[in-house]
Amino acid sequence: MANFPAVDEQLAYIKKGAAEIVKESELRSKLERSFASGKPLRVKAGFDPTAPDLHLGHTVLLRKLKHFQDLGHTVIFLIGDFTGMIGDPTGRSATRPPLTREQIAENAETYKAQVFRILSPEKTVVDFNSRWFSKFSAEDFIRLTAKYTVSQMLEREDFHKRFHDEKPIAMHELLYPLAQGYDSVALEADVELGGTDQKFNLLVGRELQRAYGQESQVVLTTPILEGLDGVNKMSKSLGNAIGIHEPPLEMYGKVMSISDEMMWRYYELLTDVRVERIAAMKANAASGKEHPMALKKELAMSIVADFHSAAAAEKAAVDWAKQFQKDQVPEEIETVMVPFAEVANREGDGVRLAKVLVKIVFAASTSEADRKIKEGAVSVDGVKTTSPSVKAHMGATITVRLGRRIKKVVLS
Repeated sequence: MANFPAVDEQLAYIKKGAAEIVKESELRSKLERSFASGKPLRVKAGFDPTAPDLHLGHTVLLRKLKHFQDLGHTVIFLIGDFTGMIGDPTGRSATRPPLTREQIAENAETYKAQVFRILSPEKTVVDFNSRWFSKFSAEDFIRLTAKYTVSQMLEREDFHKRFHDEKPIAMHELLYPLAQGYDSVALEADVELGGTDQKFNLLVGRELQRAYGQESQVVLTTPILEGLDGVNKMSKSLGNAIGIHEPPLEMYGKVMSISDEMMWRYYELLTDVRVERIAAMKANAASGKEHPMALKKELAMSIVADFHSAAAAEKAAVDWAKQFQKDQVPEEIETVMVPFAEVANREGDGVRLAKVLVKIVFAASTSEADRKIKEGAVSVDGVKTTSPSVKAHMGATITVRLGRRIKKVVLS
């Protein structure tokens, strides 16, 4: 028997940063029954192990899982080792190549190592959907497919567009939403979480649970997090992401580079700070009672502490202050090895700076890097430069800075 906070308090914490809840009235009913019985809800999120290198955008969903965990509910981290062999067609304009079992097993281990930076390993149930699908017979799959119609499946935007454009839809792709939906049946999930792009799959789970005689799960979707530019979805390919493995100072500096307006979005989606405190901070910043810079430092320290440690966050704050507020060089700057041959200029007596910026992930493309150089936003060894080339030889080390980011580059 668990002791839960009051239902209204639970709802407020769960709704923080949620994009949509289908249906909130059902969630309240489930929470009320849970509170009365002392039985925790079973809260599920599925992850196909296809991209194990996580950035903060991926952690929005994980943090919402943690919120359910904080409230005393059972969190099921489901690794789709079976569905990973199908490949999620969400957002795809063509068939996704299926992964091998070896790739899935390797990625699954990487996923587990990363998610436990947010979730409690002791309190999290880790499961694999091959546990039930490996026992499925051909008859079981026929019975499953009989629960859904082709017209229902083609209501999905991805499939509808490909059908309209006369692009192929493989039969196994139509199985993916059904397989994901059946996971909820197998786990008897009370709540399923996913990104807004997963809404169709999550709703299939509701339908299938009813078809199998279960009470429908509540669907909670989380929003897509904007990257450092404050506009586009956080993405490493766009160069606007914060990776969870980045060094503390790099992570701290990137958080400090976001706009004051975007800060509140990050507080909402990337921290455990309650909505009441965030509202109070916003009011204090608007009235001048608290400075936005101080609140952003709190945010940066909180995020670094989550993925490193409180001590690492303290040190990153001190180093960042030395670097940007007192014009000193921090004690530790990340060192990156860059092959000289890959960035050398045509003359061979130096390097093309734009190529260096791309290599050290300060820019997503050489055209973007060239623009930043022309704007005077880049400095090399402490000196601003607008030159496309930098005099340097193989084996040399240069310190490159763009805005609030700085790295030592060894030209190997």
